[in-house]
Amino acid sequence: MDVGDSPLLPDSILYEIFLYLDHVDVLSVGLVCRQWHAVARDEFLWKELFYRYYRVSREVPRHPAAVSWYEDFQRLYDTIPCVEVQTLTEHNDQVLHLSFSHTGYLFASCSKDCTVKIWNNELAISLLHSSNMRLYNWSYTQFSQFNSDDSLLLVSGVFVGPRNCSSGEIAVISLENFTLLSRVRNKPYDVFGCWLNETNLISGNLHRIGHITSCSVLWLNNAFQGIESENVNVVKRLFKIQNLNASTIRTVMVADCSRYDAPDLLLDYKEQLAAATSPYQVFDLGSDSEEEEVKPKQKVMREPVAQASPGGGSGTAEDGLQQFLDDILEGRVMPVLSERELETKVAELLARNRTKLPELTQLPTEASNKKKYLIFTTGCLTYSPHQIGIKQILPHQMTTAGPVLGEERRSDEFFDSLDHVIDIHGHIIGMGLSPDHRYLYVNSRSWPRDCVISDPMQPPPIAEEIDLHVFDLKTMKEVKRALRAHRAYTPNDECFFIFLDVSRDFVASGAEDRHGYIWDRHYDICLAKLQHDDVVNSVVFSPIEQELLLTASDDTTIKVWRSPRTVRIHQARKPKPRKLLFSWLMNQKS
Repeated sequence: MDVGDSPLLPDSILYEIFLYLDHVDVLSVGLVCRQWHAVARDEFLWKELFYRYYRVSREVPRHPAAVSWYEDFQRLYDTIPCVEVQTLTEHNDQVLHLSFSHTGYLFASCSKDCTVKIWNNELAISLLHSSNMRLYNWSYTQFSQFNSDDSLLLVSGVFVGPRNCSSGEIAVISLENFTLLSRVRNKPYDVFGCWLNETNLISGNLHRIGHITSCSVLWLNNAFQGIESENVNVVKRLFKIQNLNASTIRTVMVADCSRYDAPDLLLDYKEQLAAATSPYQVFDLGSDSEEEEVKPKQKVMREPVAQASPGGGSGTAEDGLQQFLDDILEGRVMPVLSERELETKVAELLARNRTKLPELTQLPTEASNKKKYLIFTTGCLTYSPHQIGIKQILPHQMTTAGPVLGEERRSDEFFDSLDHVIDIHGHIIGMGLSPDHRYLYVNSRSWPRDCVISDPMQPPPIAEEIDLHVFDLKTMKEVKRALRAHRAYTPNDECFFIFLDVSRDFVASGAEDRHGYIWDRHYDICLAKLQHDDVVNSVVFSPIEQELLLTASDDTTIKVWRSPRTVRIHQARKPKPRKLLFSWLMNQKS
């Protein structure tokens, strides 16, 4: 499409943006605005304007899907969901999470008022159903997710158990008649839970081994437990992972690797160029070429390796533990270890020969249409989540059929190892996948540089600025510099999850500074701030219309945002009211 045929920008925005050009004076701007149709065809002028107005580095190429610089400028101006069109006030307490169905026809909201509400996504959004989970001793609802065919809704919340002890629970609700199908315990509650496929969901459990040592068990559960439990297994253990230094597994999600070879948007500019010149449009970012280099500041996902036994020999873990204890008794361990350091060291030695190593088929470059990754936050130094763990789920593990409680496991394989681990060097407060599941976006609040953690119960102070990192799950590398704009203020022990969301072209996040934020994924620039009266906990794009965004806040509201382009289209469709004088004349004639 020729740029001259595109819908043109209004004079007001042209007047503003042309002032950014050094060689255009105010008098010239007036002339330009009167002849802007002709100017819109000047590609060189729009390219210069784009870089200066949006302050984008000139090393960044044009968006791969844009036909012209004018068209891309218009996309960033006209298609950002930044116009508030509706405010939903049906919740009476903090709104914590939002999720869309895959068709985009429905969305769900969770709140401190202990309800999960399901909404019709129409031009004017309306409430379809509300479930009060206090009937099941819940304190509040915190997370929801539709299954792949939008027939079931997973709802995660905080459950009050015996002696007022808080834990987590997952409920499955049928979207056909809104009945409760099953309930599954989930510990800790910020595991949240997620769907693996249409009928199976993942939950967690936590077993204490010592004061700061524990074991996280991830379970696969059938959504129809009450119906099928007499005939087939309805629960099966997926993984059992050791936790050190008071860390636990939290925030589980599943990435579908089958979508990697057809990404919506390649974020590596060199790969974009290669893809644009390739006649077959085949993307393979998993090359082992010697020309590939990791920049010094990149965070690279590493594969855990088996640790050598003490002294470099091939002795068993029991021999290493015995030697370590003998060294302590005879005073050969210096400096003297604290009780917590001693517990961690012993736990590491005990688990060394009791951990199942990653399988050779679990390589990121292997093509597999059925491969899925389980992604979660974890840690190894302190209780605050500062690492991302990745574990491949094999095809035979995607069903509850087969041995129960890990009966197929050898007795010496007590724990599962992680396939990949990434260190964030900060407190992770949010994660989200791109629609093609190729890229993982991570919100974190960084630790001071070169900080040393000597006590796992005393993590380093965290920054107020939130860093938004981007990782390629196929190459296992960080592919973008961290995005910044949003802020948070709570300390480590009060830090909470802020949900982000990713569309084809944009990424959005909440923040504690009473705003939601939108960035462009290609240009790495912040495009909009969305105002609320309190903390913004969750944002979500419509999966079928990225020009529609919802934000949820502690101010108890859900706000609906649409792009300027969409607002104009909807206003044009409204019938114009008849003028009063014309109506009066018609009445007089009758």
